[in-house]
Amino acid sequence: MKKLFASILLVLLSFIGNAQILDPVSWKTSVEKKSDTEFVLVLDATIEHEWHMFSQFTPDEASLPTVIQYKNAKGNYTLVGKTKESPYKKVYSDIFEVDEYLFENKAQFRQTIKITNPKVTSAKVYIEYQVCKEACIQQDKTFDIKLPISSIEESKAEKSVVKDTLVKDTSEVIAVPLITDENRPVGLKSEEINQKLYGLNVSDVKQIQSTSDTKENEVITEKSSLWKIFGLGFIGGLLALLTPCVFPMIPLTVSFFTKSSGSSKSGGIGKALLYGAFILAVYLLLSVPFHLLDSVNPDILNEISTNVWLNIFFFVIFIFFAFSFFGYYELTLPSSWMNKTTQGENIGGVLGIFFMALTLALVSFSCTGPILGSLLAGSLTADGGAWQLTAGMAGFGFALGLPFALFAMFPNMMNSLPKSGGWLNTTKVILGFLELALAFKFLSNADLVKHWGILKIEPFLILWIIIFTGLALYLLGKIKFPHDSPIQKLSTFRIIFGVVTALFVGYLTSGFRVNEETKTFTPLSLLSGLAPPVGYSIFYPNDCPNNLNCFKDLKSGLAYAKEKNKPVLIDFSGYACVNCRKMEEHVWSKPEIDKILRNDVVLISLYVDDKKQLSEEEQLEVIKSDGGTRILENYGHKWAHFQTEFFKSNSQPFYVLFNPKTSEVLNTPVAYMPEASEYKTWLENGIKNFK
Repeated sequence: MKKLFASILLVLLSFIGNAQILDPVSWKTSVEKKSDTEFVLVLDATIEHEWHMFSQFTPDEASLPTVIQYKNAKGNYTLVGKTKESPYKKVYSDIFEVDEYLFENKAQFRQTIKITNPKVTSAKVYIEYQVCKEACIQQDKTFDIKLPISSIEESKAEKSVVKDTLVKDTSEVIAVPLITDENRPVGLKSEEINQKLYGLNVSDVKQIQSTSDTKENEVITEKSSLWKIFGLGFIGGLLALLTPCVFPMIPLTVSFFTKSSGSSKSGGIGKALLYGAFILAVYLLLSVPFHLLDSVNPDILNEISTNVWLNIFFFVIFIFFAFSFFGYYELTLPSSWMNKTTQGENIGGVLGIFFMALTLALVSFSCTGPILGSLLAGSLTADGGAWQLTAGMAGFGFALGLPFALFAMFPNMMNSLPKSGGWLNTTKVILGFLELALAFKFLSNADLVKHWGILKIEPFLILWIIIFTGLALYLLGKIKFPHDSPIQKLSTFRIIFGVVTALFVGYLTSGFRVNEETKTFTPLSLLSGLAPPVGYSIFYPNDCPNNLNCFKDLKSGLAYAKEKNKPVLIDFSGYACVNCRKMEEHVWSKPEIDKILRNDVVLISLYVDDKKQLSEEEQLEVIKSDGGTRILENYGHKWAHFQTEFFKSNSQPFYVLFNPKTSEVLNTPVAYMPEASEYKTWLENGIKNFK
C-alpha cells in the first residue's frame, strides 16, 4: 500500500498537466473568396474578460508579440502583403518603459493569399501568442483552413496489404513459485534463517566500534552531499528563471510590490522578501510526503527507485517533457487550481502574498515541471533519500525566489536585465535536449535491474552522441523547432555553446577506446552514474567491474577466501546506484587500487536491487530492523536484509573488509569515498589487521 501511495504521488506530480487546461482565448477561422485564385484567411480571437494578448507589432523590448506562420505556403500559395490585424490598444508599460500594443475582448488577423498549386486543399496556419492577466501564458495553435477551390482533384491513396507474420516463441520460461501461507516454513528463528541464507549469525560477527572521528566524517560527508544537491537544485532554479514562463514575471511582480506600497520603500521590500520566502516554502512542501514515507520504511525510496516499471514510466515522462520543451505542445495545470489561487490573492496581507507565490508556481509549471521532474526522479536513487529531495527543492525554490527579493531591494538592477525575446525559447529547447538524454538513464536503470540487455554501453553512447549532435546543429542554426524565431545572425553565445557541445560529442566518442589492461571500454568521468557500467557491453562483456574477479554469492565467496587465506571485501552495490558506478570507474580503476583488488582481497559484490527471484526454499519471512516482517522474494531483498541485519546500514555503496575465518570486521566499514588515496589507506589498514 505504501509503494502504491508513493507511485501515485509520483504520477500526480509528473502528469498533473493532463487535466483541464487554462485557455483564455478561443479561435474561429473563415475564408473570404476574392477571385478564383485569391482568398483571404481570417482568424478571429475571442479573449476572456480581464485577459489581453499582444499585437504582431508590439515593440521587441516589451512583451512577446504574436507570431503567425504559414506552414505549407511554399509551392502552394504566395502571401499577398503582410498579415493585417484589427485595431489594437496602445498602453504604456511602466515595467518595460515603452508603449505596448494589445488586444482586449477580441482580435482579428487577415492574410490574403494567391494560389500557385491548383491541387492544394487547405492552408496550414500556425499562431504563437502571449496572453496575460495577473500572469502570462505562452500559447500556440495550428489551424488547417479548408480552401473552397472547385477545381481541386482529390488524390487517390493506394491501399497496401500488410501480412502478419506469426513468430513462435521457443524460449523456455521457468517460473519460481512464491511462498504462500500454505507452503511457508514456520517456526524458523532469525538465527536459523541467517544461517540458512548467509551461513552466518549476527552474534558470530565481531564488529568494530565506530570512532568519534569516523562518525564525524560520516556527518561531514552527508552534509557535503546535501550541499551538492542543493547546488544542483539551485542551478535548476536558475535555468527555470531563463524560460518564457518565469522571466517576464520578474519585472512585473517587482514593480507591483514597489508601487503598491506607495512611498514606503521598506514596505515594498518587505513584501518582496516575503514573496521570495513563500516561493521557497511552496517547493519545500513538495518534499514533505517523502519524509513520511521514509520514516515509515527506510527502504521504500530505494525500492521505488529500483522499481522497473517506475523507471520505464520516468523514461516515458522525460521523453514527454522533452517534446514539450521542443514546442510541440504545452504543459499546464488545471484552470480551477489557478482560479482558486488567484482568488486567494485578493485576501491581502501575508496570506495574499502566499497565494501570489503559489500562483506563480502553478502558472510556470509548463517550464518548471520538467525540471522539477528531473530533480524528483534524480533524488529517488539507491543512494538518495527524502533529505536529498528536500535539499534539491530548497535550492530550486531559493534560486526562483531570489531575484524577486533582490530586484525589489535594488530596482535599478532591472535595467541590466536582457529583454524578452527568442533566446527564452532557445533555453527551453536546450533543456529539451538534456531531458531527452536523461530519459535513457532511467531506461538503462530498468535494463540493468532486469538484465534485458537492450541498452548496453554501446547503444547508450550512440544515442547520446546522436542527441548532442542534434543539440550542436540546433545551436548552430541547422535545425529549427516550432516556436523558434527566424535567425538573422547567430549570437556569440550560440556559437560558443555549439562548439562546446560539438567538443562534448567528441568526448563521448572517446568512450569507445579500449583499455588494454582491463579489456573494457574506457570509463567517461562526466557520465559516471548516468551511463551503464563499461563491463555491461556487447563487444567486451564482463560480469564484474573493471574485469575483476568477483563473486555474486556470499557463501561461495567466503569459502573461496578461506581456501586462499585472503580477506574479503564485501561490496554492497546496486545496478541503479550512481555513486557505486563512480567508485568502480574512478576509484577502483586507479592502478594502485586495482592492484589491491586483484591480488590482496576476494571481492564479493552483492546487488541490493537485483530482481532475480530466489529459489522457493530461500523465500523466507524475516524480521526487519524496525520490528516489522517481510518476505524475501528476490536476491535484492536477500542482500539488503543481510546489510541491515548484520551491519545496520541500508545505503549503497557500502564496503566491509571481513575475515572469513574468524568472522571479524577488520576495520570500520565505509560508504562513498571519492578520494582514491583515502580509500587506498582504508584498504591497506584492513588488510594489515587481517595479517
